[in-house]
Amino acid sequence: MDGVTIRKAVCEDCAPMLELIKELAVYEKALHEVTLTLEQFTEDGFGTAPVWGAFVAEADGNIVGISLYYDRYSTWKGRRLYLEDLVVTEQMRGKQIGRKLFEAIMDYGKSNNYSGMVFQVLNWNEPAIDFYKKYSPKFDDEWFNVSIEFKG
Repeated sequence: MDGVTIRKAVCEDCAPMLELIKELAVYEKALHEVTLTLEQFTEDGFGTAPVWGAFVAEADGNIVGISLYYDRYSTWKGRRLYLEDLVVTEQMRGKQIGRKLFEAIMDYGKSNNYSGMVFQVLNWNEPAIDFYKKYSPKFDDEWFNVSIEFKG
């Protein structure tokens, strides 16, 4: 799509990025799960020890999409990217922005010598599954997703 720029995220992008993350959570029927504050999100991405990176899609001065990633390490494969979120605001979907963001992250991984990329997709999210199938991924039906919450 003309008029959309894909670029690395900067600190000033954090507030609109967090809004897109919340939009994704609404779509996934899990907004109540988003407990991250803007301050923590900003610190985690641009503070003294950043743990995530991102690309943003910008149109007319507005952030309309993000692809957020972080490093993962496999004792079998070495350095891997983990794609945490790929989201395009609802009104901008269907304009190839998701493809541009996804390919930007893949190019980043290849040019920085990562061995591959992993991510999750909800089993009911057919539009996302169909999108990812264009890239010949390996869908794994053998492993469970597991998480433990630290409260305190």
